[in-house]
Amino acid sequence: MLIVLIFLLVLSVLVLIHELGHYTAARIFGVKADEFGYGFPPRLIGLVKHNGKWKIVSGKDETQYANTIWSINWLPLGGFVRIKGENGENADKNEPDTFTAKPIWQRLIILAAGVTMNWLLAFVLFAFIFSMGATAILDGVPEGAVIENREIRVTNLLPEAPASKAGLEIGDRVLTVAGVAAENYEQARQVIAEQQDQAFDIYIERAGEQKILSVQPEFIAQIDKYGIGVGLADVGKVKFTPAQSVYYGAQATWNYTIEVVKGFGILFRDIIFLRRVEQEVAGPIGIAVMTGQVAKQGIVPLLQFSAILSIHLAVINFLPIPALDGGRFLFLVIEKIRRKPVARNLEARIHQIAFISLIVLILLVTLRDIGKYGGAIWGGVKGLVGM
Repeated sequence: MLIVLIFLLVLSVLVLIHELGHYTAARIFGVKADEFGYGFPPRLIGLVKHNGKWKIVSGKDETQYANTIWSINWLPLGGFVRIKGENGENADKNEPDTFTAKPIWQRLIILAAGVTMNWLLAFVLFAFIFSMGATAILDGVPEGAVIENREIRVTNLLPEAPASKAGLEIGDRVLTVAGVAAENYEQARQVIAEQQDQAFDIYIERAGEQKILSVQPEFIAQIDKYGIGVGLADVGKVKFTPAQSVYYGAQATWNYTIEVVKGFGILFRDIIFLRRVEQEVAGPIGIAVMTGQVAKQGIVPLLQFSAILSIHLAVINFLPIPALDGGRFLFLVIEKIRRKPVARNLEARIHQIAFISLIVLILLVTLRDIGKYGGAIWGGVKGLVGM
């Protein structure tokens, strides 16, 4: 139950921040927002400020209100904002507070404001993580950073090598090697090399439990000498100054954005030219499972995961696909070039077809997620009902 709540909280924050961007930009340019809702219809309750007082909206007379309706809806999956005239309705009435009545440059900003807020959220989360401290490999850490809890961790294992056979796992904290409490990973590697083909013990800590593992070195062809096939690194909690946190927060946001764009480029290339998807694609259930797995690791990994999800949401929404912000943005660019809008009925039909296609795609990915994560989901359900 807790995992479900964490997933809904993360998703709601990301989507509501996105919609808040649209809402804020619309209000700045004098465009009315008919409704700002948490979750998706059917509506549970709606409130609007009318004549200086808050009142419950019945649903039949909501069009008469000059102010935004704030609603809570039954499906707690993010939220939405209904901007007056966004879909071209009432375009012929020339009402000054409608979306279509505004200059194209203002409409472009309103459409781009949602993804901008997602990128801004990712930047803030990354900057916060860097300022409060995050566990990281210490190679290449810039000067001025504060390093705490320095330790040696296993970062890589060769399959079927002595370290794997002995039971070492990635993430293990190395306490001693052949009785030596190494100060850093280079010293630990030197001690391992000195053992040649002689068996020795590695004292490690895993999930709060300490273990002694016996390792027998073997000749490893990849390195052309005796070894145990383990990768080690110095790891510690790294904290940056406020200025550094801002800089590296922006850098992380940019780097992740580039990687996400590259990932989608590869995905579309595979679909178009290979007629298959070779990348791992997750739907809502897959993301929910991953959110739960990350949440178990602590608040910092969860915040980092949320920042990466926010970047994904921004990139996806700004793809030039009808029904998404990027598609609507593209139609406005076409309108600017042609100096007249695309026929409203045609644009609406294109958006509807694209929206239905996206829903079908999400359902297909969700069905695949059920097949992949069904065991974990069923285990969670049994835990909830006490089976």
